Amino acid sequence: MRRLDYRKVISVIEDFIREKVSDAGIDGIVIGISGGIDSATTAYLAVNSLGKEKVLGLIMPYYHNQDVEDAKLVCESLGIEHRVVGIKPIVDSFVTRLGFQPDKRSLGNIMARTRMVLLYTHANQLNRLVLGTSNRSEFLTGYFTKWGDGASDYAPLINLYKTEVWEIAKLLGVPGRIIEKKPTAGLWEGQTDEDELGISYRLLDEILWRLVDLKVPRDKVAEELGISVDKVEYVEGLVKQSEHKRRLPSGPVF
Repeated sequence: MRRLDYRKVISVIEDFIREKVSDAGIDGIVIGISGGIDSATTAYLAVNSLGKEKVLGLIMPYYHNQDVEDAKLVCESLGIEHRVVGIKPIVDSFVTRLGFQPDKRSLGNIMARTRMVLLYTHANQLNRLVLGTSNRSEFLTGYFTKWGDGASDYAPLINLYKTEVWEIAKLLGVPGRIIEKKPTAGLWEGQTDEDELGISYRLLDEILWRLVDLKVPRDKVAEELGISVDKVEYVEGLVKQSEHKRRLPSGPVF
């Protein structure tokens, strides 16, 4: 993996947040706090940049589980205003009007898009921006819901791989139990990101760094990492199949 000066990275991100809020002439930001490392790291960076008074954390569970307590821990450790808005009644209301029972993935997408609506409604009402929490690993592989958790005004972590977010979180003082827990999008009970992706973040990042950033041929990537070419092709497929998720809608040119 690339070698970054993480303290400098933190400084650059905090300056970025401060600048974008100032340029927009708004009163602060809203962040969806999931109890995971990405949203926690984003919240810590935002508070360092703007002060706790300008950061609102929204905790939006479908299930009330340990993630909710972890999200509260993040908000309370930072001293930011936070609100818990259970999305189950909203999501279930959508489902009853569909005329069919959505599969697990479709239901997860409804959850993610419901959270996006809540984030933007609060941001509009309070004259704030929505700060996204996506990282580069998830962005490149399409591991996000289009117009759901992938929707935000700015995404401070979007150019940092998951393993790099872990390093920054340690320097920022994010609670250890947040850093050490298995990453999950909280879409259903027992769901984990790595199970869904089919690969560990550490290996995924090593492959992505070589394939995308360094443009290393897939067979060379496999050789360097001591893995099968099939594994590299799998990751390459994730990147190609999700290309549409990283672009705004397009149409024919006349």
